[in-house]
Amino acid sequence: MVSVRIYVEGGGDSKDLQSRCREGFRKLIERTGFEGRMPKTVACGGRNKAYDMFKIELRSADVNKFPMLLVDSEEPVTMAPWDHLKSRDGWDRPAGAEDDQAQMMVTCMETWIMADREALRNIFGAHLRESALFPAEDLERRSRKDLLEALKNATKDCGRGKGYDKGRRSFQILAELNPEILKESLSYFRRFIETLDRHLQETRR
Repeated sequence: MVSVRIYVEGGGDSKDLQSRCREGFRKLIERTGFEGRMPKTVACGGRNKAYDMFKIELRSADVNKFPMLLVDSEEPVTMAPWDHLKSRDGWDRPAGAEDDQAQMMVTCMETWIMADREALRNIFGAHLRESALFPAEDLERRSRKDLLEALKNATKDCGRGKGYDKGRRSFQILAELNPEILKESLSYFRRFIETLDRHLQETRR
C-alpha cells in the first residue's frame, strides 16, 4: 500500500486556519473520486515551510511512501515545475525527487476558485459580479495579483464580511469546488489529480 502525503502551502500559523485548509483540500480531493484511497494533506503555512517539510519527508521516505509538494507557482509557468521553483524561489530539486512530486497551483489557489463559476454563484449569490471575473480558458496565465483583485471586485457588493478574502473564506470555497470543472480548463490541476491517481492505485481494494 502506497502512502501519499501532500505538503501544501496554506493555513498560516493559525491552528484553526490550518484545520480549515486541510478540510478544504480533503473535500475537493475526495470529490475527485479518491474516497477509500485518500492521501493525507499537511497544511504547512508558508511556502518555504512546505518545501522544508517535504524535503524532510523525502529523505525518510521508503518505497511505500510518496510525498508531494503543492504550492502556488506565484507567477505563470513557462518551464518544468522544479526549474520554475528553482528560478523563482531558489529551491534546489532534492536528491531523489521525481518530476511529479513538484505540484503547483498555477498561479495560486484563486485560479482554482475562479474556474468554478457555479460554486461562486452558490456561495456569493445574486450579488456576485461575474463580469469582473476572467475567462476560464486562460486563468493559468493570469498573475496572482490580478486574480485576487478580480475576486474581490466580483464580490464587493455581497455585504460586509461576505466578500472574498484569503483564509477562512477561501478554504470554505475550496471545499465546494467541482473538480470536473477545474480539470476542463486548468492543466496543472489535471496534472495534480493524474499524479494522485497514479500513486494511489495500489491502495484500491
